[in-house]
Amino acid sequence: MRVYLDTCSIQRPLDSRSHVRIALEGDAVLALLALCESGLVELVSSDALVFETERNPLMVRREHALAVLAKAALFVKLTDPIEQRAQDLTNEGFKPLDALNIASAEAAQADYFCTCDDRLLRRARSLANWQIRIVSPLELIQESESWS
Repeated sequence: MRVYLDTCSIQRPLDSRSHVRIALEGDAVLALLALCESGLVELVSSDALVFETERNPLMVRREHALAVLAKAALFVKLTDPIEQRAQDLTNEGFKPLDALNIASAEAAQADYFCTCDDRLLRRARSLANWQIRIVSPLELIQESESWS
């Protein structure tokens, strides 16, 4: 399985665990990263993820994300077709960086795009004809049980 974790998913294990959902999502992301290390999942990184990560003013979060991205089996460089697809997604109501991340995941032929962003999930679910599955970490970890 090929998985693209967006920045909020990568950062989820560092978020406050005072809410059950956040704690569960953080654990799910850590479990997905363990699956990457075991070889069951291929993690995808991209120019968009690196750009977004490098803008983070908090060094701990920046270093954590860069360490996660270093585990990626595949790196997607920004290209004109990715930028065009991102523009199309922006026109569909996605934020520009979210659109670049989704377009990068599609270019990598990822099976899953994983996000903790409820707004992005709602928007994605309102549209049809996706090349990839857009899911939350909890949904993805549930589905991972059928992969082995």
